[in-house]
Amino acid sequence: MTLQRRTLISAAALGVPLLSRAQAAWPRQSIRFVVPFAPGGTSEIVARTVAQELSKQLGQTVFVDNKGGGAGIPAMTDVAKAAPDGHTIILGHVGSLAVNPYIFTNQPFDVNKDFVPVTLLAKVPNLFCIHPDVPAKDFKEFVAYAKKNPGKLDYGSAGNASAGHLAMEYLKLVTGMFLTHIPYRGTGPQLTDLLAGRTQATSAGLPALLPHIKSGKLRAIAVGTAQRIAALPEVPTVAEMGFKDFETSQWYGILAPAGTPRDIVKRLQEESLKALRSNSVTARFANDGAVGGGGPPEEFAAFIANQQKIWSDIVKRASIKPD
Repeated sequence: MTLQRRTLISAAALGVPLLSRAQAAWPRQSIRFVVPFAPGGTSEIVARTVAQELSKQLGQTVFVDNKGGGAGIPAMTDVAKAAPDGHTIILGHVGSLAVNPYIFTNQPFDVNKDFVPVTLLAKVPNLFCIHPDVPAKDFKEFVAYAKKNPGKLDYGSAGNASAGHLAMEYLKLVTGMFLTHIPYRGTGPQLTDLLAGRTQATSAGLPALLPHIKSGKLRAIAVGTAQRIAALPEVPTVAEMGFKDFETSQWYGILAPAGTPRDIVKRLQEESLKALRSNSVTARFANDGAVGGGGPPEEFAAFIANQQKIWSDIVKRASIKPD
């Protein structure tokens, strides 16, 4: 009898689940953390900040794999087809999880069936910014100028169904502005054109925009959160500007392919929570105005379901379509 066979028989005799023993060894190799955007945006900042801590904790490299374009659908398709062994995960966000299902009818996967939520990582304030050449000093002047010059202004986003695209379309809905959407493959590429004055406005997360606001290269005119943010206390909320209950923020969480063992999902959630509580992550998030998550998978699943309810209505009202 071979040693391997004797081991299997002994384990079975003791009532030890062999699969659980194998799972206990996770991770057995490096973990690919897919980000469905090009480098340079808030999504990558959140992912890399957490990945660095996870690498230290797990003893295996957690590397960020930027796979931008296609409204995140190619990246989601890739991960949906990956082996459900905990070595491939993806950064989910409002666009891929709560909006794409309602604007793309032919996605080759079901976000609610082909993925398992692990944990919410962060909520990040949305900012609305304009290029300094736009003849408007503040939010009210910008809205007035845009309404007086319909179609004259272009806004860039990280791509179709990105958080910035959705925030701007929501703002257009409530204000009655008409701006032309220019989708890019990520926040980094779209900021290149905005800083050069080739587009005139954007909405994106605080981490990607703050350095340019502080340098004077961009002008912040409003925040999408319910309250003003500490990093820019002088910038008003959209709700303050007369649009009651307006609120939009970016959020990011980890998902794994459906079928990933529950104990691996639980371990990944627990390690993510530990990473979010580390000094390096809390300091970075505090600087960026981000609110950390880390809750159990069931909590993240409930959050996604609620966001789908909210955004399915906004998509319908605003007639949001891929450009």
